[in-house]
Amino acid sequence: MLRDSNIDYALTDLTDRDVEEYYQGFANRVLWPICHYRLDLAEYGRREMAGYFRVNHFFASRLLPLIGEDDLIWIHDYHLIPLAAELRRQGVKNRIGFFLHIPWPAPDVFLAMPVNDEILTSLTAYDVLGFQTENDRENFADCLLRQGLGSRSDNTHFTVGARSFTARHYPIGIETEEFAKLAQRAAETSLHKRMLQSLDGKGLIIGVDRLDYSKGITQRIDAFENFLTRNPDSQRKVTLLQITPKSRSEVPEYEAMQRAVAEQAGRVNGALGTVDWVPIRYVNRSLRRPALAGLYRMAKLALVTPLRDGMNLVAKEFVAAQSEADPGVLLLSRFAGAAQELKDAVLVNPYDVEGTAEAVARSLAMPLEERRDRWKGMMKALRGNDVFSWCDTFLGDLSTGEQGAFENIV
Repeated sequence: MLRDSNIDYALTDLTDRDVEEYYQGFANRVLWPICHYRLDLAEYGRREMAGYFRVNHFFASRLLPLIGEDDLIWIHDYHLIPLAAELRRQGVKNRIGFFLHIPWPAPDVFLAMPVNDEILTSLTAYDVLGFQTENDRENFADCLLRQGLGSRSDNTHFTVGARSFTARHYPIGIETEEFAKLAQRAAETSLHKRMLQSLDGKGLIIGVDRLDYSKGITQRIDAFENFLTRNPDSQRKVTLLQITPKSRSEVPEYEAMQRAVAEQAGRVNGALGTVDWVPIRYVNRSLRRPALAGLYRMAKLALVTPLRDGMNLVAKEFVAAQSEADPGVLLLSRFAGAAQELKDAVLVNPYDVEGTAEAVARSLAMPLEERRDRWKGMMKALRGNDVFSWCDTFLGDLSTGEQGAFENIV
């Protein structure tokens, strides 16, 4: 056990075999692609599936001695779907909640997974299930009904056998006010000033994504190239800064994607760049949060165009970082969960390269008054549902309103 401030951390080791089968295997080569509608990339194997359930059983065994009688248990994300069922088998009767940070796919996609029954049944061991959007929650409900697992009394309450549980959408937020202040402070740093100097009056367009095929990075670069080609007057006037930290480099698909994106950015720069202007600045590493906040604030446009995303907090951070006097524009994929809240963003279909290119042109030409109106609408949504509100709402439902139920969370 480790203690940091008022939080106790319990750590445990996994074997190389566990990591390969549980994490790299079933979690990230089956669940992740299927939940992001990429059936073509799912590589199911019984060995990896067995490893996934084995490791969740191991986690439950390690967690069991730490659970107090009145503790609430809040489990997060697709790596740990079976954990509640494993805890129930070991006698745990506490209230257990689960929040899924990624999308839940439509039934025809989810049910293509060979072990869909086991995954779906595991989720019925929870008392409260949380999804990012109403669409995700409805997809889950449709999967239950399609498989004949129980019934529902309304849109959120379900009964499977002797168990009843709640499934709702709880869109996750950010620390809105804190991030806004961070961006204001970052505008005074030396990094911010050096970046402005290096742009030499050119407008900054920014994209920030973990390197993943769900983020639509290659389609985004295609759209930016299309915009520059169709609007030659904009060449030498704007620069796209694409920040893409490496992700899961041990998985072959991600290693191949890293090479492909770098080559694509290099091709565009070679075709359109000049000796004193590079269309795309491609940064293949992570930046510290204050640096990102400052870059968001100076950008005229953010391209947040995932092909499928649970929420996408980059979109929310970009909005929070903007100056009220002269805010930038958020260009946002319709397939990001954030689009359900940030309706004043410029919404696009990332599969439509030419349509996205046209939206880039419209966004860069948008009048100040319209930019301010859109920003105000989005900031109202962020302030109304920040990360603290998200946490309190979920835990309020999980605790069923009992006084003091928030004190011990495992």
